[in-house]
Amino acid sequence: MIEIKPLHHCDAQVSIPGSKSHTHRAIIISSLAGGESLLLSPLQCEDTEHTIESLRRFGVSIFWEGDTVRVLGSGGRFDGGNREVYVGNSGTSMRFLTALSALRKGRTLLNGNERMRQRPIGELLRGLETLGVKAYSRGEDGYPPVVVESTGLEGGYLKVSGEESSQYLSGLLIISPYASKDVRLEVVGNLVSRSYIDITLSVMAAFGVDVEREGDRSFFVKAGQQYRPQMYRIEGDASSASYFFLAAALTGGKVRVENFNPDSIQGDTAFLDILTRMGCEVLRGERWAEVRGKDLYGIEMDMGGIPDLVPTVAIAAAFAHGKTVLRNINHLRFKESDRIKTPAIELGKMGIRTEEREDSLKIEGGRPHGAEIETYHDHRLAMSFAIAGLVVPGVKIKGEECVNKSFPDFWKMFGRLYP
Repeated sequence: MIEIKPLHHCDAQVSIPGSKSHTHRAIIISSLAGGESLLLSPLQCEDTEHTIESLRRFGVSIFWEGDTVRVLGSGGRFDGGNREVYVGNSGTSMRFLTALSALRKGRTLLNGNERMRQRPIGELLRGLETLGVKAYSRGEDGYPPVVVESTGLEGGYLKVSGEESSQYLSGLLIISPYASKDVRLEVVGNLVSRSYIDITLSVMAAFGVDVEREGDRSFFVKAGQQYRPQMYRIEGDASSASYFFLAAALTGGKVRVENFNPDSIQGDTAFLDILTRMGCEVLRGERWAEVRGKDLYGIEMDMGGIPDLVPTVAIAAAFAHGKTVLRNINHLRFKESDRIKTPAIELGKMGIRTEEREDSLKIEGGRPHGAEIETYHDHRLAMSFAIAGLVVPGVKIKGEECVNKSFPDFWKMFGRLYP
């Protein structure tokens, strides 16, 4: 457990690590390319290491060389036979590697920790079955651990729900070029986290595969395309940047974040617009942005496309004048923790009134006090509530090591906020 020391003056500059979303996709797609790719400035954390280690078990040679990753791609042909992989609580690894297993000729067992076994994957398994691959849960139906038995991906037409996770669609899109016939994917229902589909298509295009897209509803991938090896630079992680922007907002100081692209397709760049709406001043440069804190005011916001920002916005809301309502967030119940329930519980410990509904969270701004914060092994709760401790004495973060999931250097960088 770590106790956060309040900060009386904030005027800092930090540089964020590479995007986790881009890193996952670039590593997996380069593993499918036919040759050597070099990934510049990728994120090294628990989640991406789970993906790398699993790919090694599929026969892919991957090497860390300083702040780069060298990938010797398989050309879409992985080692056959029986394999078992473990992904901890990395939802991205579980969904993408389950899809990738369809390209292996053999049987793949994919497992994770206790929380992962509570996170649904049934829609992806059904999709793989429709495309000609045997895929099923070994335990409770629709949840990990899962088994994929494949002799190759056939392809065809598939309707896929977008309401639980965009990662089902992303995983299927990534493997589609290696199907024996064309793949058409039609999204049914509301597509949550749509910006992550934009990231998927962007990385696919960078490695030479075209996807015909009709809005957020229809995606067509022509068979016979192949990913080409590339030198690919990974931009900074907008989710990681949000905690440092929040620091400026709460303290009334200023923080400049380097290695940050304000025009990125990453959905979490929207946090700058949210803070502007709440009352902050925001400056943008070519590879940086700066937030200057002012009095905060509550807002109403549809967070369906930017779920990772919910804990961060919830902390800002706790210090704002008036109420904040975060809507369209039912899919957050399937994250590392139930990210509607757990922030509400912990804000309650700090004296903040919240109202939790099935798909929304209402927060009444007030005067939070110190508390011992349970993180539920959820990295985003740990980082968000740590920022609250900059302005409220007595905030203690339990299980602070959970930040290793996405941001191993968080506490080191957090220390740079202090003069």
